[in-house]
Amino acid sequence: MNTKNLLLEAEQALIPIFSGIDTQVKENLKKVLLAFRDNRVGVQHFASVSGYGHDDLGRDTLDRVFAQIVGSEAALVRVQFVSGTHAIACALYGVLRPGDEMLAIAGSPYDTLEEVIGLRGNNQGSLKDFQVDYRVLNLTEKGTIDWESLKTAVKPKTRLVLIQRSCGYSWRQSLSIEDIQRVVEIVKQQNPDTVCFVDNCYGEFIDTLEPTAVGADLMAGSLIKNPGGTIVTAGGYLAGKKELVEMAACRLPAPGIGSSSGATLDQNRLMYQGLFLASGMVGEAKKGSHLTSYVFEQLGYPVNPLPFEPRRDIIQAIQLGSPEKLIAFCKAIQHYSPVDSYVEPVPGEMPGYESKLVMAGGTFVDGSTSEFSADGPLREPYIAFCQGGTHWTHIAIALEAAVDAVS
Repeated sequence: MNTKNLLLEAEQALIPIFSGIDTQVKENLKKVLLAFRDNRVGVQHFASVSGYGHDDLGRDTLDRVFAQIVGSEAALVRVQFVSGTHAIACALYGVLRPGDEMLAIAGSPYDTLEEVIGLRGNNQGSLKDFQVDYRVLNLTEKGTIDWESLKTAVKPKTRLVLIQRSCGYSWRQSLSIEDIQRVVEIVKQQNPDTVCFVDNCYGEFIDTLEPTAVGADLMAGSLIKNPGGTIVTAGGYLAGKKELVEMAACRLPAPGIGSSSGATLDQNRLMYQGLFLASGMVGEAKKGSHLTSYVFEQLGYPVNPLPFEPRRDIIQAIQLGSPEKLIAFCKAIQHYSPVDSYVEPVPGEMPGYESKLVMAGGTFVDGSTSEFSADGPLREPYIAFCQGGTHWTHIAIALEAAVDAVS
């Protein structure tokens, strides 16, 4: 079967899946519209202030809108966050103190957190430098949470449990909302005071509920991923219990300043509009994920998740098996990107990552993985991680080239 016919077959097979995604998008969009209406969002909220950013009506209202959407007491939505990793780091430094322990319960976290924790690098002000202990609960051989071990994993000094929702650069299933709720219940049975913190990157609007709506105390993510709707130019967010959000907020500017400052630099409209667009963009990315999975499974490549499995984030992994195929795949995706399509991705070093990476990211916002992109570390088994997509038809066009490139 040629590539075009394979894609047509995939599209027909996935019609019921696509219809279900549209239904979920509608439900999430209703939730967003209700939050906008309840908080009386108007054109006055698009204005910005300069300098310290005191009394920014649009910024403070956006915090309330975001909190309502995700079902939390409070939220902090700021352009000053450089990345999701930055927002996560602020949460960890805000909550943890010397002598505390952080327990990662879904295996080792994403590469960019290794230097934050202190697993790599020296004298950079890591959590390890501040005498915060770290422990990891390894996944089972099947790549799932070790539920039995989790029941006794929380110790008296375990101040925070890190729940990484997305698979990151590992070959495991990302966590569902039901998984996260179960983790929280098990942790709280052992110690009600242990903070359940979710790295929510890539997970926003995947389901109709967010982690903070099912018991998580705090979560963080990036605005150039799902909740920015592909148009927000920078930033990140924190959401959760009011006290914890403020503790984390104090690590962004300074103690005593916290959430009361931060000029939005004329970005308010984009952040509101991006939030409005987000559920639709996530729906399109999910469709593209199903399509990618179907096509490459038919070609004989291991894929995660499988074509008809429910999506738990906007990442689709394909085990390509060789560095040559991984590079060729990324080159094909780049060639069908709207920006820098003439650029050829080459493996290189990336700040925060241990292995060399090859990345296809011809996106309007630099580094935006809510727009269609693909990347992977140059290490066995040479997995391409596809993320995002503004509309599934663009993904289908790029896939045609990617299939030919690895054939």
